[in-house]
Parts: sequence; structure tokens; C-alpha cells
Amino acid sequence: MFPRRALVFFVLAAISAGCAVGPEYKKPEVALPDQYLGKSQAEQRTSTAKADLGTWWEGFNDPLLSRFVLRAFEQNLDLVQASARIRQARSGLRLADVALLPSGYVSASAAKNHQSLETPLGQLLNATPNYDRNGSLYEADISASWEMDVFGGLHRDQEAAIAEYQASEASKNAARLAVAAQTADLYITIRSLQSRIAIAKHQLETQQKLLKMVGLLYGKGLAPKLQVNQAEGAVAQTQATIPALEAGLDTALNAFDVMLGVPPGTYRSELAPVQDIPSPPQISDMGTPSDLLRRRPDLIVAERRLVAANARIGAAIAEYYPKFSITALLGTATAISTGNLFSSGASQASGVLGLRWRLFDFKRIDAQVELARGNEAEALAGYRQAVLHATEDVENALSSLVKSEEQTGVLAQGETSLSQARNSALAAYQKGVVSLIEVLHADENLLKISDAKAQAQAQSARAAVATFKALGGGWEGSNLGLQPAIANEAAISSAAH
Repeated sequence: MFPRRALVFFVLAAISAGCAVGPEYKKPEVALPDQYLGKSQAEQRTSTAKADLGTWWEGFNDPLLSRFVLRAFEQNLDLVQASARIRQARSGLRLADVALLPSGYVSASAAKNHQSLETPLGQLLNATPNYDRNGSLYEADISASWEMDVFGGLHRDQEAAIAEYQASEASKNAARLAVAAQTADLYITIRSLQSRIAIAKHQLETQQKLLKMVGLLYGKGLAPKLQVNQAEGAVAQTQATIPALEAGLDTALNAFDVMLGVPPGTYRSELAPVQDIPSPPQISDMGTPSDLLRRRPDLIVAERRLVAANARIGAAIAEYYPKFSITALLGTATAISTGNLFSSGASQASGVLGLRWRLFDFKRIDAQVELARGNEAEALAGYRQAVLHATEDVENALSSLVKSEEQTGVLAQGETSLSQARNSALAAYQKGVVSLIEVLHADENLLKISDAKAQAQAQSARAAVATFKALGGGWEGSNLGLQPAIANEAAISSAAH
């Protein structure tokens, strides 16, 4: 009677398998405003070019920038590492999948032995009629075992593995987004430094012409030595700014090459021709703060890891309950010859119903469950904080974009006025109305405001890049590769209920 009852019990246990213990995951709600604080100001910008979030770099209307961003996607080594991490997570998912399936193996052995007559056992057996000192043993078996996931611990492990795989997919897209933004940022930095060097060199040429003119006047006795010294000092002061800017340009060029996964100097000749600083485009569709939850891959990473932490609570709780397994063996063995190995008399079979229960280990399980709950609480807080930081990133970038463009406009007006003032000062100096110091002072102010305007232009473009990155631009959710995994997760959840 016992085998029949045991069989019924295990059948019922197998039917009930999938009723996973532990909390079911519910996506946390995060209170977010209906729109960004800086949205209205950003929409009032005068830029005529528009950029789509998916390919925002094309909105700068700089073919070389677009080409380098696409090249970075192919060559950047951070993306190569992210792809390798996906492979690791995929392997972990496969291990979790196969843990739910029966395992089996085939074994075979052949042995020959010769019994010595000098041993007590040999002497005893030698007295036995028809004793054969030489013996052979052949055996071949097929065995299988299956741990029935009655309380869903293995299913929870599988849910965690699925979530970790999804997180690795999202991490690659987060890295892709960061690579696009960093490539564009470095490109803008390079163009900014080139512009600032050009401004300084142009100002240097102007001051050198002034020095030459003062030198001629001094040679004719129409200007004192003091004015020559003042002009030489102004030339030296402007000339001293150029090496520092060139050193910064070299650093940016080297960093740009490394970003594209090549040795420093690879693309230097391609970037050598000076071009204007790219103008930031208008954002075609900014969306709302709640859109960040699906747009930003780093938030998807945080949410998927929260899913994994929640599933591991169930896996830990499942250790409170007994684990049931079935082991079966089918094989054949003979101690005579291989000719009899597969005869009916040589066949052997066995079946084992197993039970493992950590009855005296509940204190350790308590600690494991508490650890899992603590990890889940940390992941939840991390997710909420990541969402808040994401909205903060957008607001900061929008503010920087709007204010730096305002600053650029003011500086452009000031540059025009100071350029006119410099020309007027030079004309007045030539007529002897003002001293040389007035011209030099006008030169200094013009250089400062022209340099400040170039920096403000670069800051506007970089703020636009930061805005696109903060909004999650640069990838499409459909490319994340989560759909099959989400479908699998849904199938697991459906089976569990």
C-alpha cells in the first residue's frame, strides 16, 4: 500500500508544482509631475533645427559628428564589455532554465579480475568446485533524476535570472546612450577649443600689427618707448594663452580617439580642419517625466534588479519547505560475458522517491530570508532614487541649455559693441586723441568676450547633448531585446497561478 500512496502523493505534488511561495512583484509607483519645470522655456528657444530623440545627433546638422557617433557604436570597448556581460547573464538564465528539467546520464563499465591462490580468500575459493580464478563484470546504466519544484523555489530563481538578463540588456543600451553623449560632448569640446585658439590667434595677429605700427612711430620719434613696451606686453599676454588651449585640445583629441576604441592620434587629421561649434537643435518631443520610466535604460536596469531581488525572497522562503525528487535507473549487468549483457536476466532497474527537508536549519533560513528582504528594500530605494535623479538630470540640462543660449546672445551683442569700440579706439589713437592704453584695453576686452562667447556656444551644445541623454535619447525601447524575456516571465507567472 505504501508505494501506491507515495505515488499518489508525488503525482499531486507534481501537479501543484509552480505555486511559488514568496511575494509577487508589483511595479512600484513613483509620484512624478505632469511636465518638466523647464519645458516651456525650452520650447521657446529660437533654434529652427529639430532633433528626434532616437537619432538626436543628426539634429546638429554636422555630418562628421553623426559619422563619429555611429563609428563609436561599432568600436567603443565599453560596449564590447557590455555585450560580454549580456552573454554571461544569458548563461545564468540557461542554468536557471535547465534546473527545472530532469537531469540524466549514461554510464558503462567493464572490469576483469584475477584471484590469487596465495591469499586466504583465494585458498578458500579454490576449494570450491568449478571455481574460476578469472572473472569479468560488465555494466551499462541509464539514470535520471528530477527535483520537483513543489513550492516554486526554482521558479523564483528563474525569475531572478530572467530579470538579471533583462538588466544586462538594458545596461548595454545605457552604455550605448552614454557613448553617444560622450562622443558628441568630446567632439563639441574639440570644436570649442579650436574656435578659442582661432580667436586667440586672430587677436594675436591684430596686436602684432599694432605693435608694428607703434614700432614705426617709435622709430620716427612719434611714440615713446613706453608704448612699445605696452604693446609687446599685450602680445606676450595673448600669445601665452595659446599653448594652454592647444594642450587642452590635444587632451580632448586623445580622449576622443580612446572613446572610439583606437590609439590616440588615429582621427587627429580628420578633425584638424577647423569647423564651427555645432548649434543645438530643438527637441521634437520632450515627453513627460513619467516617460523616463520606459525611455531611460538605467531606470530599466534599476527596476529589473528590483524584480530579481523580489524573486530571491521567494527562493529563500522556499527553503522552509521540503524538497521532493525522483530518481530512476535502468540498466544491465553481468559477471559472465558481454554476450549475456543485454539478456533479460542481466537487466536491472530501480526507482527512488527522495525527500530533503532542512528541519533543523530554520535559523539559517531565517537569516537568508532577512538578507533577501534587505536586498529588496535596498533595490527599491535605489530605484526610487534613480527616478528622482533622472528627473533632476533633465531639469538641470534644460536650465543649462536655456541659460547658456541666453548668455550666448548677450555675449554676441557685447562682442559687436566691443569690436566697434576697439576700432574707434584705434582710430582715435592714430589721431592722437587717446593713448595706446585705451587701444590695448579695448583689445583685451574684445578677446575676453569673444572667448567667453565661444565657451557659451559650446556650453549650449553640450547642454543639448546632456538633455538628450537625460531624456533617454539615442536608443529605441523595441531594440532592448526584452520582449522574449518578458513573454517568458509572463508564461512563468501564468503557470504559477
